[in-house]
Amino acid sequence: MRMRVQAEQARELRRRNEALVHNVLPPHVATHFMGARHHHRDLYSQSYAEVGVLFASMPNFTEFYSEETVNNQGLECLRFLNEVISDFDLLLEDPKFSKDIIKIKTISSTYMAASGLNPTRQMQPSDGTLVRWAHLACLVEFALELQRVLAAINEQSFNHFVLRMGVNHGPITAGVIGARKPHYDIWGNTVNVASRMESTGKAGCIQVTEETSEILQKFGYYFEQRGLVAVKGKGQLMTYYLQGKHENPTSQHDASVSFKPRI
Repeated sequence: MRMRVQAEQARELRRRNEALVHNVLPPHVATHFMGARHHHRDLYSQSYAEVGVLFASMPNFTEFYSEETVNNQGLECLRFLNEVISDFDLLLEDPKFSKDIIKIKTISSTYMAASGLNPTRQMQPSDGTLVRWAHLACLVEFALELQRVLAAINEQSFNHFVLRMGVNHGPITAGVIGARKPHYDIWGNTVNVASRMESTGKAGCIQVTEETSEILQKFGYYFEQRGLVAVKGKGQLMTYYLQGKHENPTSQHDASVSFKPRI
């Protein structure tokens, strides 16, 4: 009897551990860590050639945050932020996003996500842009959905928060740091430039690099040219603000019509 109780307790502990790992790590990484041959000191890392990276921040949250008594020493501000981030997280359960989009982390009021990290994606050399970068277009749709979610929260709470977002694409290195409290993260110039697209952008807009805009216009998105932006380690980069999406992307024969130069 005692042996059966101990066995059941061990199984329940393992189930809880698995649930915890799957909550803090992407599915394919969690599977790796739950493998029988994995040792907690083993370094997990993986390189990806074609990844999309999104940073989305609420630049006016810092002004909103207050530790005054009326806000219960900041607790009410954090409660509101938790509601926003939790609603963003819920979007990742939507079937149209769950396959391609992974949340990386939150930094204060900044939300970081990426696409193209699904190892089950099998690309062929003959695959064109619309196949290879479909996940990047999905990431942009996710960004637009973040805007809609925040607008709904604003309406309910009588607030006026807006998102400032940046998107970039390219190669990255992914890995897990830490053993007791593992954290999945991504690194590389692609990530750094995506972060700069957010921090140098303007509230209410999605800023992208020229190369990213060229890919996205093939999916029907059109842009306004912002101009040259200084990016640390990269010099001056031409950037664009996303303006919208054509209803029928296939009708856009001349790529140049997708750009609206800023006057």
